[in-house]
Amino acid sequence: MEVLEEKEEEEQTEGEELKALEISDNLQDVEMKVSVEQVCVPSDVPDFDWSSIDTSQLPSSYKTNSPKEKKLLHIADHFLQQYTHLCPDRKLLFLHPVNECGVEKFVSTTVRPTLLPYTELYHWDGCASFVSDYLTMEPLKSPITPPSSLYSPTTILKYQKGNCFDFSVLLCSMLIGAGYDAYCVHGYATHEICSLDETLKLCPLLRKPQERQVPKEGMKKKSNKYRVKPPPDLQSKFELQQEAKKAAETEAAQKNKEREEEKVTEVEKPKRDPLYGLRVHAWVLVLSGKREVPETFFINPFTGNSHSTMDEHFLGIESVWNHRNYWVNMQDCWNGCKDLVFDLGDAIRWEIMLSRSNKPLQLLSDAEEEKELSDRDTDDMQEKEEEDMSFDMPPSWVAPIQISPREFETRCSQGRKVILYKKAKLEKWAPYLNGNGLVKRLTVYADLDCAEVVEVREWFKNREDMLDMREVNKQTQLTTEYFSPGHLLGLKAHTYTSLEPETEHTMEFYNEARVDGLQKRVENDNEMTEYFVGRDDFLHVRHMEFGKSGKKIHLASTRTDINSRPIVQIKECFHRNLEKPADEDVAERIFLITEETIHLTYHLKDKYITASKKDFFKAADRDRKGNEIIMTPEMCITYQAGSSEKDKKLLHLYKALQQLTEEEKQLKQQVRQSEAEVLNILKIRENEETAVKLTVSIYNTERNEKRRQQFEVMNTMEDELLGQEEQDLDYLAPFLIQIGHRKKMTKGQALRVRDDCLTDLKHRLIDKANIIQARFEKAVEELQKKDQWFQENHNQLSAEEEDDFLTCCSEIAFRIHILALRLNREKQTAPQKYLSLEEKLRKDPRLAEYLGHA
Repeated sequence: MEVLEEKEEEEQTEGEELKALEISDNLQDVEMKVSVEQVCVPSDVPDFDWSSIDTSQLPSSYKTNSPKEKKLLHIADHFLQQYTHLCPDRKLLFLHPVNECGVEKFVSTTVRPTLLPYTELYHWDGCASFVSDYLTMEPLKSPITPPSSLYSPTTILKYQKGNCFDFSVLLCSMLIGAGYDAYCVHGYATHEICSLDETLKLCPLLRKPQERQVPKEGMKKKSNKYRVKPPPDLQSKFELQQEAKKAAETEAAQKNKEREEEKVTEVEKPKRDPLYGLRVHAWVLVLSGKREVPETFFINPFTGNSHSTMDEHFLGIESVWNHRNYWVNMQDCWNGCKDLVFDLGDAIRWEIMLSRSNKPLQLLSDAEEEKELSDRDTDDMQEKEEEDMSFDMPPSWVAPIQISPREFETRCSQGRKVILYKKAKLEKWAPYLNGNGLVKRLTVYADLDCAEVVEVREWFKNREDMLDMREVNKQTQLTTEYFSPGHLLGLKAHTYTSLEPETEHTMEFYNEARVDGLQKRVENDNEMTEYFVGRDDFLHVRHMEFGKSGKKIHLASTRTDINSRPIVQIKECFHRNLEKPADEDVAERIFLITEETIHLTYHLKDKYITASKKDFFKAADRDRKGNEIIMTPEMCITYQAGSSEKDKKLLHLYKALQQLTEEEKQLKQQVRQSEAEVLNILKIRENEETAVKLTVSIYNTERNEKRRQQFEVMNTMEDELLGQEEQDLDYLAPFLIQIGHRKKMTKGQALRVRDDCLTDLKHRLIDKANIIQARFEKAVEELQKKDQWFQENHNQLSAEEEDDFLTCCSEIAFRIHILALRLNREKQTAPQKYLSLEEKLRKDPRLAEYLGHA
């Protein structure tokens, strides 16, 4: 029996070996196929020959290894031997690829932490966006093995190309420099992530913010025998049934829509990838803690987007590293990265290469850090025994990373970048590349083939008309423009189908920038509605209706019409004014122009369900015979809420009618002004679009030619003024006057000028020292007097007087200290000034002939 069992075991092991050989053969076949296939890259991007780059001008650190780097490579080889012995089934680690000079460099030393002087790069999203835009993606030569080389971030920036490892190292360098706890990751991802295939993903600009569903708390109250009887339910059961019926129909329609979407997603699902789980990718890991990062997340350097560590597109991790150390993942990745614990201090889950500490110092709390440092001090002997294990990472061999303002502004290679998404295309341009200021355009399509355009969104920068964004619906031809604060007419948004007058327009304004508080104006061919905010008269809506206009006569070179549209009705709505009684505070007034009627509706009084109203009927001022018409009760119909008595004071009603008639005239003028403003806005917008102007900052001297010329002129003038001042201020002028400003002087006169000049300086230095000495003695004397006064009166002084005395003494002592310092400095520098002037006189061309040997 034992022999049979042994034979069965041998057969099983042979079968397993044969299966393993078959699997390895299949894997080799797949690898050969994939090496022949091209990864999804744009066809218009030519292959770049990295072997042709010029390395002659690179620093010596790129071409050689320091003794510390050589020792590090030795430690890495020893670590790799142990790793392959203990984990023979796992793939080789990405430890020391060659750089652009063919020299092996450890991956941690390729990371160069750098903080660049641009505000946008102080945050992770700005850094990620810059790297994804600035660099052009190159696929790995073999999608299932890491690259054999890893170039420096400076070289990658110079040529603006690189694979996922190059992207990750550059982004990690920038993030660590900005203060983030960032790491490069060597792992595995899906085909879409590795090949930068976004055609099956929704564009981030089209994603709607997720609505948070707040769970309803179904708290059941305990039945109480003595409880207040609830009020009767006055809701209509029929209405409730109708609402429930509507909700059921909506829910059914929603379910049908979800089913259709599921069918579409099944059709659009990517084909099965034969290399699923084997495709090598590099990305960036950002741990929580530093820079107030709440939770750990991934950054895909190709897109610049952040991903959760639970994202199913990231399938496993081999190792992570930063500029200080290297960690190998010892956790099982059968479920992708979802179950991984990113505590790099856990020696069971993460194997550290340079184990000076079991935990990275940045992950320790203050108490743990102090304990760690104290333990290091006490274990000096143990550290000497494990000298190799406590090896410090050598500094980066990479030159400082630098990005010029022009390169930072240009971003994309050749200033343009195109990204294809699911039913969308995103285009990016560098600022000032397009004459109209266009920097981004998103085109949304109705189909996956991107044939039928549904919507176009455009973003602008540096526009003089402050235009920020434009949305164009290609199906309805509706255009919406959004403006930044500062537009000439205070425009915030403008929606239209055509810039022609008397068509549909919706204009929004920055009401803070307007005197009338206008926030929005909606107009079509026969109506106009204006919305106001924060007015003193509490007006918030004004609605105008127009009749059909007669024959229009266009004036030359203008867009205005002589025959304007006739005004049929003007309606105004007011908020409540608490300073007035409700039945005197107008809520709504309607001017029926053609019917010559005015309707007034007042605000509701408390506990009333009807509002007071007044209707005025205007009549002609005089009858046919020319007699003046007197106000009659029939000309005003009044309803007073809460009172059956009619207001019989005709004088009051007559004055109110006169006031309303005057206000009607003013309103007509305001309506005409609004129409004229609309025409003016349309004309200005048409001119702005015809001749687009871009603004340039005064600090951008490269583009602002006028400012650059002014700056050069100012510098030239400053240099000329300095030269003129030097000519005007001649230190020998006072002494040359005494001998008559002679061009040629004798030796005696030259000696006299020298002696007079030196004597004058000597007297000035002595006078200055005497002045300082006198002030010093005066301050000392003042302090002595104060001290003597305090000794005589200290028993009679209050606490406040003592504080004043101490403050005064402190100020005097400070003054004495400063004067003493000045006096000492003057005594030390006086001889030097004297000798300096003597040397200057000896070298002066006017005296050098006579004083050269004196």
